[in-house]
Amino acid sequence: MKKRSRRKSKNPIIRLVTLDFIRNPQPKVAILPLKGVIGSVGKLRGKGLVADELRDTIKKAFALSGLKAVAVVINSPGGSPVQSSLIFNIIRECAEEKDVPVVAFAEDVCASGGYWLACAGDEIYANAASIVGSIGVVASGFGLQEFIKKHGIERRVYTQGENKVMLDPFLPEKEEDVNRLLAVQRDVHEAFKALVLKSRGKRLNADGDELFSGAFWSGAQAKDMGLVDGLGDVYTVMKERYGEQVKLVPITAKKPFLGGLLGSRLSSAHWTDELLSSVEERSIWHRFGL
Repeated sequence: MKKRSRRKSKNPIIRLVTLDFIRNPQPKVAILPLKGVIGSVGKLRGKGLVADELRDTIKKAFALSGLKAVAVVINSPGGSPVQSSLIFNIIRECAEEKDVPVVAFAEDVCASGGYWLACAGDEIYANAASIVGSIGVVASGFGLQEFIKKHGIERRVYTQGENKVMLDPFLPEKEEDVNRLLAVQRDVHEAFKALVLKSRGKRLNADGDELFSGAFWSGAQAKDMGLVDGLGDVYTVMKERYGEQVKLVPITAKKPFLGGLLGSRLSSAHWTDELLSSVEERSIWHRFGL
């Protein structure tokens, strides 16, 4: 049996185009969306940005052939500082391993832990109307001791360890408990400040007391302060940088099948948990008027 020989194109122009494409493949930019509250929100819905669930997706973004950059698109009001740090570390480890630049883009909100994530970018861009900043730490709750007293409800708590119950909303607030919480918050705040200073360096144009006050600003104001490098969206900036032929490849995580399958069979207790989680998530977004 005779071996079939590969047909070569008789058209020299097509051959040149083909060879050029092989030698210079179409540049690609992976678009990695990080949207939502950071941390676990709801037990079965799988909502929220969690490092363990994002690890494979982030690695997938950096594994594309012909990759020129990874664009991290952020729309987050923050959440867990631990998960913010873990996700930041995964992005930076992949960027250094693959020697690929990371460009962060703020959408509606890039605040608190959301800005922590943005600092994983070698550059940060925002829309002029984006909300950026909120470099601080917050904890909130309610004092309901008078409410239960009025309704004849007695709070009963049994513990081993005198500090096991701290800032219980159904018990009177203790000064030592508040001071203990503030001490923890100071440590987290210092870690956040150190990360921003290391990431942004000499690009920061505002006084530290203002930058780290927990305030937030518009994208245009953030640019003046050096919190972001420029104004623009991911499609415009990436095409200006890598040409109109650049291929923008969205990288998204797979939705958990089990959670969707069981969603219609949740017990009343699970529905209550989901409702409370939704209220908590809503309150985090509400801090920024959204």
